[in-house]
Amino acid sequence: MKHFVKQSLFIFLLFLVCSNLSAQLPQLGKNKIEDIVAAMTLDEKIDLIMGLGDATWKNPPTGEKTVIIDQAAGCTYKIPRLGIPPTVLADGPAGLRINPSQEGADHLYYCTAFPTATALASTWNQQLVENVGKAMGNEVREYGCDVFLAPAINIQRNPLCGRNFEYYSEDPLIGGKLGAAMIRGVQSNGVGTAIKHFVANNQESNRQSVNEIISQRALREIYLRGFEIAIKESAPWMVMSSYNRVNGFHTAENRELLTTILRDEWGFKGMVTTDWFSGTDWTSQVYAGNDMLMPGCYQRDELKKAILDRRLDEKVLDRNVARILEYILKTPRFRNYRFSTRPDLAAHDIVARNAAEEAMVLLKNEGNTLPLKGVTTIALFGKTSYHFIAGGTGSGEVNYKQAVSLQEGLAKGGFKISPSLQLCYLHYIDSLVASKEDKDKKFAVDFSGEIALSDKLINDQVKKTAIAVITIGRCSGEGWDRKEGDYFLISQQERHLLKKVSQLYHAAGKKVVVILNIGGPIETASWKQYADAILLSWQTGQEGGNALADILKGNANPSGKLAVTFPVNYTDVPSSTTFPGEPAENP
Repeated sequence: MKHFVKQSLFIFLLFLVCSNLSAQLPQLGKNKIEDIVAAMTLDEKIDLIMGLGDATWKNPPTGEKTVIIDQAAGCTYKIPRLGIPPTVLADGPAGLRINPSQEGADHLYYCTAFPTATALASTWNQQLVENVGKAMGNEVREYGCDVFLAPAINIQRNPLCGRNFEYYSEDPLIGGKLGAAMIRGVQSNGVGTAIKHFVANNQESNRQSVNEIISQRALREIYLRGFEIAIKESAPWMVMSSYNRVNGFHTAENRELLTTILRDEWGFKGMVTTDWFSGTDWTSQVYAGNDMLMPGCYQRDELKKAILDRRLDEKVLDRNVARILEYILKTPRFRNYRFSTRPDLAAHDIVARNAAEEAMVLLKNEGNTLPLKGVTTIALFGKTSYHFIAGGTGSGEVNYKQAVSLQEGLAKGGFKISPSLQLCYLHYIDSLVASKEDKDKKFAVDFSGEIALSDKLINDQVKKTAIAVITIGRCSGEGWDRKEGDYFLISQQERHLLKKVSQLYHAAGKKVVVILNIGGPIETASWKQYADAILLSWQTGQEGGNALADILKGNANPSGKLAVTFPVNYTDVPSSTTFPGEPAENP
């Protein structure tokens, strides 16, 4: 009996001691950040610096799955004993990119596909871009995310870069000013942005090994300038370092860029994260100024060994941890914000449509072809007329509910679309989709050639319709660049379609309009004479078809202005002889 009492008393006292120790632990938000850092073990510091990627990554010590929002880009590590919650980072920049199907949800988490950055740049309208950012940021917040991995400020150095649709312009002033407007809009919702890709990430080919040779003047006046403007004018929460090398050194391992220029010269106070799987030397990345390594996990052992071997001072780790904690304090998740999971998508749809209308550029309009007056019947040529390209691929994709095609927009606008031609194209589109495996169906149409139409079929449309509209589409995305042939009319079918439709309609005294549904410039000089009007729609998100119909009818003015050059020929591009270059030696 005495033994039982002593044992019970010991357990009770132990409980009191443990409870007291727990109560004395500093808590984030209640104690100073330096007290939180001092209370962390070396492993916890390394854990916090290790970002957590997607659903394939697990919490290493516990095996716990780290995904919070499915298809979000990643999250930060949680340390409950110190009051440190996880936070969620999600892709952009044309709209929030998460999986519509979320575990445990009773409805789908659709997001709005807004016009791409290249399209927004053609508005030259900072207030409009800020309004788009406000709508994007609302979806970020209400769907439970904390940071929007956008905007992308890299210049469009070459028209073939696969991610040009994510970048605003070839001009760093336009990119910087509009990027700043986007940041202000998004962050007005109490969520953060991560400006990217710092710096000179101007191609996708060999992006993790390419060595960009740039003079100091060009680096300062062109490649860094847009970032400098956006950071100084809008204070993004994060900067994302890029994959490539600059003058021999990976940007993610370059202290001159990430500390001397970014922090010491520009006064950036936020946190820096690597791009996913970037660089090769994790110790150098941390020392250079990357506060978080994405997607984490695989660098852990090397980083811990560097600390224990004293190749990296633990004070550097403490500095980086403090910056991460400063970021976490600002997030909705730390503030226990109760996100609704129901943003006002209807209101955002209107924002997207208004932006799309203002982004479109009228490149040619002979004989007042546009707006269409007294025209009721239209022959819609080109597969993209029926399968409009809302945006590019990769991390810039958006999982929207529905994108309006040109055919749908015109039909809703009161135009009569040739049913026989529509049936021909819809059958072709269905066959392209049916021929692909499930994982390839989404972009089956965008990357396929045009259908070959007979002269007889085109002649039948001349007799039945008042005008021809031809849509030319181009799609591209992360991880690859367009080929030189893609800059031109890429197939015999495409060239034949444009020439033959023009000849037959003009012979009958009828006009031809060409729509360019593209993410970056293409060559127009060799075929522009075939069109009476050329309307550059860019990739204008889910409301592109409705916006185009408004412009063709005259309900909206195509007031967009080019923010990027359309060279007469690809060889006119200064980088045409070197793009995309070769992989660096010993990458």
